[in-house]
Amino acid sequence: MRQNITRKILASHLVEGKMIVGEEISIKIDQTLTQDATGTMAYLAFEALGIPRVRTEVSVSYIDHNTLQAGFENADDHAFLQSIAKRYGIYCSRPGNGICHQVHAERFAVPGKTLLGSDSHTPSSGSLGMIAIGAGGMSVAMAMAGQPFPLVMPKVVNVKLTGKLRAGVAAKDLILELLRKMTVKGGVGKVIEYTGQGVEVLSVTQRQTITNMGAELGVTTSIFPSDRITYEFMKCQGRETDWIELIADEDAQYDEIIEMNLDEIVPMVAKPHMPDKVVKISELGNIKIDQVFIGSCTNASYSDLAKAAAILEGKFVHPDVSLSVAAGSRQVFEMIARDGILQKFISAGARVLESACGPCVGIGQAPGSAGISLRTTNRNFKGRSGTADAKVYLVSPEVAAASAITGVITDPRDVANVEVLESIKESTNRIIDDRMLIAPIENTEDVVIKRGPNIKPMPLRGDLDAEINKSVLLKVEDNITTDDIMPAGAKILPLRSNVPAISKFVFNGIDPTFASRATDNDGGIIVAGENYGQGSSREHAALAPMYLGVKAILAKSFARIHHDNLINYGILPLRFKDIADYDRIDQGDTLVIKTIKKQVNDGEFTVINETNGFEIKAFVTLSDRQKEVLISGGQLNYLKKLL
Repeated sequence: MRQNITRKILASHLVEGKMIVGEEISIKIDQTLTQDATGTMAYLAFEALGIPRVRTEVSVSYIDHNTLQAGFENADDHAFLQSIAKRYGIYCSRPGNGICHQVHAERFAVPGKTLLGSDSHTPSSGSLGMIAIGAGGMSVAMAMAGQPFPLVMPKVVNVKLTGKLRAGVAAKDLILELLRKMTVKGGVGKVIEYTGQGVEVLSVTQRQTITNMGAELGVTTSIFPSDRITYEFMKCQGRETDWIELIADEDAQYDEIIEMNLDEIVPMVAKPHMPDKVVKISELGNIKIDQVFIGSCTNASYSDLAKAAAILEGKFVHPDVSLSVAAGSRQVFEMIARDGILQKFISAGARVLESACGPCVGIGQAPGSAGISLRTTNRNFKGRSGTADAKVYLVSPEVAAASAITGVITDPRDVANVEVLESIKESTNRIIDDRMLIAPIENTEDVVIKRGPNIKPMPLRGDLDAEINKSVLLKVEDNITTDDIMPAGAKILPLRSNVPAISKFVFNGIDPTFASRATDNDGGIIVAGENYGQGSSREHAALAPMYLGVKAILAKSFARIHHDNLINYGILPLRFKDIADYDRIDQGDTLVIKTIKKQVNDGEFTVINETNGFEIKAFVTLSDRQKEVLISGGQLNYLKKLL
């Protein structure tokens, strides 16, 4: 069979299983990445395995999320991450070096390799022809231990691009249009592979915007070919020897084809509070804004910032608007300083932030009460900005810059010289300086791991319960995100290494009494709608509920990463056979599940609503391995037994 790029890479890394859509396979992982919001738990899990050194080609620990040091917690965690990286043969990217996905593309991503990251936007490196997949920290710990990564063989969707983006229209507009077409759950169980003549006119950083925000579609990953454009990018990074050409065979087969003409794309915006609530800016009306943020792993490349600065040049930020800007990496920060781009931002009244995730995860720059914030980030979930009643709109850097001047959401073509915008390209004159990357050392036996008082041991549960007799602690609707389950932000994320402390905030934005009720009732069950657990890969959204005694989630459907995280921590991910049964359960009902081990092995469940006296049929979608993981009480227990 003539092969697409996705199947070529999966086939070359296949360890177990057959590449039949819907069946579980396991693949060898070449590289891993973590970031500091998820990394501490991943490394605590790896440490518990007792393996002296990582068994991957490259593993990198990035410190990019919690860089605001308002207390001792973040600084202590940074010291822990740096020392544990030194102990186990891992690169450490220090605070200020940049956002993991942008730095990884610049310095580590290799076409044809596999990358597993404890961040849902790991598919960013698909821009260079990698199979790059986001997962929970526990899964990354297993990959660092040399274990193959299990996944369900996805469908491969060919998004065939023709034409060329017009001046003032960005790659962000393309991925927003695809989100409008497919929705936030339209990519579940799929890989998106970009082909066609239109690919040839997209730079690597434009491709990175697209693969990065492809995560919002729910896809396993997204990937572009490795071609002459990839080569030129890697050459200017001094890494051309790592390049290989990787393209789909002629007449390669795909499970689905979506055709998109770049000539027809126009400036778009995602309205609050979901990335797929996308409309054309021309359809939006006159919306006054309070804040603009240009940055994040989606849109903080050199060309992104150069185009935004070109729009701002000679103008000044609207008096009612606060504008903040952050380069995605130290490399880009130095380049925009060298080339006068930073000066344009400062002269226009922008507030310059460090190269980190920052506002994207609610770390600083929270909007005012009921504020309207325009952001070049990838998510606009309610409360994610740090302000519960704020409204966040997602746009391109061009739209963001134009709107910062006018004070309303604006099509950049109405205020900018589009010929100037079209002339701006990615700089090939890169500043290569890896001094903020601490490389692994050979002799690690004498390395002392630094543990501050906020770093608590990884909590574990015992084997799976024989029977569950618990009340429904909470009933939630469709598209509940991991931000809803385990909020981020400057107040909560510093507790990521302290599960007993962070668990007090589970579902805090939906029901502030949840954690105390779970503790008082010795745990319980959650009932949910479609796409439960979408968004971030943060495993705390499974780990903290497990710590509170949550035994099962009964949902209409699950997001991929969260479904796996629940299994990793021994929580039953049950699905309604008849979704109408969702309406028959109320919060507070007592649900009983008997002979659990047998039902896990059968894949079929009977859930008794003891309060109202009826039965509900449910099921689980589990491989034989996942059944054993659940029965063992989680992935770490399972692997310890295996080893």
